[in-house]
Amino acid sequence: MSAAVTAPPCHSRPSPLNPSSRATPSPSSNGGKPNAVSTTRRHLANLDRLLVKPPPLPLPAQPRKQPTGVPVPGDGEASPDNRSGHGGLLNALNLSTFLPFTRKAAVDELSPRSLAYMQRLLTLSPRLSPKGSIAGEWRRYHGEGGWEGLLDPLDQNLRRELLRYGDFVQAAYTAFHSMPAAAEASSSSGQQRTLVLPDRTYHPTRSLFASSSLSIPPWAQRRSAPNWLTQRTSFVGYVAVCDNEQEVRRMGRRDVAIVLRGTATCPEWAENLRASLVPLTADDDASAPKVAKGFLSLYKTPGDHAPSLSAAIVEEVKRLMEVYKGEELSITIVGHSLGASLALLAADELSTCLAADTDGTTDHRPPPIAVVSFGGPKTGNRAFAERLQRERGVNVLRVVNAGDVVTRVPAPIAREGYVHAGGAELRLHSSDSPCLRPDAGPACCHDLEAYLHLLDGFAGSGRPFRPDASRSVARLLTYQRPNVKLAYVERARMLGFEQASPRTATANGAAADGQYGYLASPT
Repeated sequence: MSAAVTAPPCHSRPSPLNPSSRATPSPSSNGGKPNAVSTTRRHLANLDRLLVKPPPLPLPAQPRKQPTGVPVPGDGEASPDNRSGHGGLLNALNLSTFLPFTRKAAVDELSPRSLAYMQRLLTLSPRLSPKGSIAGEWRRYHGEGGWEGLLDPLDQNLRRELLRYGDFVQAAYTAFHSMPAAAEASSSSGQQRTLVLPDRTYHPTRSLFASSSLSIPPWAQRRSAPNWLTQRTSFVGYVAVCDNEQEVRRMGRRDVAIVLRGTATCPEWAENLRASLVPLTADDDASAPKVAKGFLSLYKTPGDHAPSLSAAIVEEVKRLMEVYKGEELSITIVGHSLGASLALLAADELSTCLAADTDGTTDHRPPPIAVVSFGGPKTGNRAFAERLQRERGVNVLRVVNAGDVVTRVPAPIAREGYVHAGGAELRLHSSDSPCLRPDAGPACCHDLEAYLHLLDGFAGSGRPFRPDASRSVARLLTYQRPNVKLAYVERARMLGFEQASPRTATANGAAADGQYGYLASPT
């Protein structure tokens, strides 16, 4: 089921926090023009309620001391309800005073509502939507029925689940970049990779590694490039299980999550370019299920000191099924970009292996498998897509940014017959965000953090960005600052938020697959 979104309507009124800008007259309820002072006071009072207790900001600017009896310019003039601590904030929100350039470019204009939640969004502390019990309908939220009735408008419980899985992928990127050169030999060298899950109700049980069948020749390696860029085997994700009993009861089952990141090393980029379709089995019939050669190589190739990604996933899932034998289980495989294609391959294999290990009765049927794909490319031919959905019974949800070119490759004019795996599609648009520029570039449209930002604000087809979207934009500013509206960048600077350096951003989870300017450049 596809959920298309149109851009939110433009605000015909000027910002009440910017009274000097020209306004389009609008009649009041009594047929006359509204009083400018009362309108400003009403909006500022509403802003005061929205900012009841401003959260702490990262790297706050030092407050400027004022002499006793000397008011801050503009302090106390905007609202009679201006109490201690609010005057400076409300004054800072007046863009006409501090950011006069915002009146010149419509693309960077901010609505009052955008300004209202800008400050609280700059906190790095997560502000998750309330948890509702999904125990009675967990199979529906896990994809049974193709998520019908949950995508448009987007169900708030489903949004929370999807954001959690997306943050799991961000954790995989963070873990990789915390120690990119440490591949499968990290434990023997005494080094430990940092893997901290944003949701502590899940516990990681095994690290996963993907190996390329290609090696970068010495003549193609640059002396200044770090060694990890050309290593054949790299950390690509992990397996985690929900081990919090309260969360298990809320979800109605114990969930096993398989998390896979996107492209980060040169061999992985090289495998992405191997787009010819090859059969999954020895059967080379024209109608046989086929997938991209490079994706299959990364999935099936063992490393020098690590098993293949395929073997590691199957082994760990079987182990967890034995540990939690007799419990209601589900398997959720989530990936971004390259990881989304690897997730489909894992789902196809797991559905076959687990079905063979059970007798098919109600008490011994295999757990349902769902794939959540963020910005995934086409993976195989139509026969593969149909087998995955009809024969294997795998539920696939594709989260797609309309401006993401990766979701359209290989191109339809390609010689091979690539199609997307079936299932449901949730389509997002960068133009719907109040923070992102409407001309955001391809790197931003494919960036995982941009995906999660848009997902948090998506309400439904033709609906504006959610006014109560509460995901922090701090990481969005760090990773995609050139694609964030200039007024937001200046606003963040005024509020004391400082951009992390590329090295710091990388260490804190920049997705290499979406941050072309930071790392993972094959050149």
